[in-house]
Amino acid sequence: MLEVNNFLVSIDSFIGSAPWFPFYLLGIGLFFTIYLKAPQIRFFRHAWGVLFGKDKEFEEHKAQGETSHFQAMSMALSGTIGTGNIGGVGLAIYLGGPAAIFWMLMTAFMGMTTKFVEVSLSHKYRITTEDGTVAGGPMFVMDRGLGWKPLAMIFAAAAALSSFGSGSMPQVNNIAQAMRETFGFEAWMTGIVASVLLGFVIIGGVKRIATFAARVVPTMAALYFIGALCVIITNIENVVPAFVSIFADAFNGSAAVGGFLGATFAFAFNRGVNRGLFSNEAGQGSSAIAHASAVTEEPVSEGMVSLLEPFIDTIMICTLTGLVILSSGVWTEKHENTFQGSDFSIIEGSYTDTNEEDRTALFGHFNALEGSMIEEYSGEIMVLNGKITNTNVTIINARSVAEDVIFTLDGQPITGPLQIRDGDLVETNIVVSGKSLIHSAALTSVAFTKSFLGDSGQYIVAISLALFAFSTAVAWSYYGDRAITYLFGQKGVLPYRIVYVIGFFVASIADTTVIWTFAAITVAFMTIPNVICMFVMRKEVKSMVNEYAQKIGK
Repeated sequence: MLEVNNFLVSIDSFIGSAPWFPFYLLGIGLFFTIYLKAPQIRFFRHAWGVLFGKDKEFEEHKAQGETSHFQAMSMALSGTIGTGNIGGVGLAIYLGGPAAIFWMLMTAFMGMTTKFVEVSLSHKYRITTEDGTVAGGPMFVMDRGLGWKPLAMIFAAAAALSSFGSGSMPQVNNIAQAMRETFGFEAWMTGIVASVLLGFVIIGGVKRIATFAARVVPTMAALYFIGALCVIITNIENVVPAFVSIFADAFNGSAAVGGFLGATFAFAFNRGVNRGLFSNEAGQGSSAIAHASAVTEEPVSEGMVSLLEPFIDTIMICTLTGLVILSSGVWTEKHENTFQGSDFSIIEGSYTDTNEEDRTALFGHFNALEGSMIEEYSGEIMVLNGKITNTNVTIINARSVAEDVIFTLDGQPITGPLQIRDGDLVETNIVVSGKSLIHSAALTSVAFTKSFLGDSGQYIVAISLALFAFSTAVAWSYYGDRAITYLFGQKGVLPYRIVYVIGFFVASIADTTVIWTFAAITVAFMTIPNVICMFVMRKEVKSMVNEYAQKIGK
């Protein structure tokens, strides 16, 4: 599994995690923010009115579509409000510290305009399929608007793959992890139950999906908000310093604190933008597929509704999660956990995070700085009653120096030699546990226990995560469904749904880090062609927006 993750990381390093990708993503948002005169500010109030106002256009003109503005918004939000809000924020802070949250917020602000543009275009160029349903999305814009069918096919193929990488796999993996750690349920049990429920919902098509989303999204958001508020109130004295820390190191990187050994500006910037995109999907073109189903004759009005998505998803919910983690202090603390293979390594030399010289060396290693002298260990280690006896190596887990490490096999502590190759155990069925930093949903779950709710706080995270992630998987099944419809027609939909549900189950028992890496790659393969399409059609977008602004007197 480690070899697979390393291969995926090497691919991701050229695209989603490459130095140019955050600038590419933020650049299109900045361009359209200036080009369209900051629509996320000047139309902000109007957008709320469209979302909750009475749709007279539907009543009077019988406009095409299958969902209301609110249902389309709920479906799109159910696709964006997911593990990115809970696990993704925890991962961003773990990798880049508080500074990563700042760049998540910047991604969201620019993303409000990006989302507005891609949705307006997708709604304009949507089609009615052979079964009478509506289908839209960037692939139809590229095909019908630009005549770029090859690029449209690339986007659609990427969207179908991304429905697994963004929508299915990381969602159920985080559900299974949360259910196991909170309630003790085996991952395969969670996977079976969740997969059966998923199959039932998506078989009903867009109308059942939209109805499900409109009922679940407000409920799950309210539950999560109440739980987060409990943590913030309990740690109120830390909230202002936590909020300040998000902005203080935004252009310098996050300093070392506790077990967290620091992150460079480049690392915090890249991971913050990357996680911000994964959370709100602005520029990816995914939620434009959901909004294309809305009943309205005016494409820009649906763009107005979508403008609110990054605000709700990232600026509100992700900031809330960030403040919970930072104010509780759990992100700098080491916690008892079972080490995952892709987080675990053994390095040459004896290092501690309490020694300043060692901290500097480890900082260079974790941030992949040139000149770092730390190397992965290859050779033999000796273990006695589960504990390593070597003094010439250091065990690393989750970018921190691991403590109280125990090696077990079949539940029993190991005694004897173990072979290590390039920092990893050669024998793969050995379980390693101990204290280290934690990340993703596990970090958020621990943070929720740091309130007057005590350990019961973890139940709020587990339930919220299950609802967030499941609703995301439901929405993404529709995105993949429409992508397959574009590529193969209606005949490809049923096989796709079957594979989607099977993949949903398989991911419940797979390695978390590998799944997140795969998700980052598929996000980039959708974003790159979608951004090109939006930029080429900039003049048409401006004309659409100007005409709409005249209609509403803005």
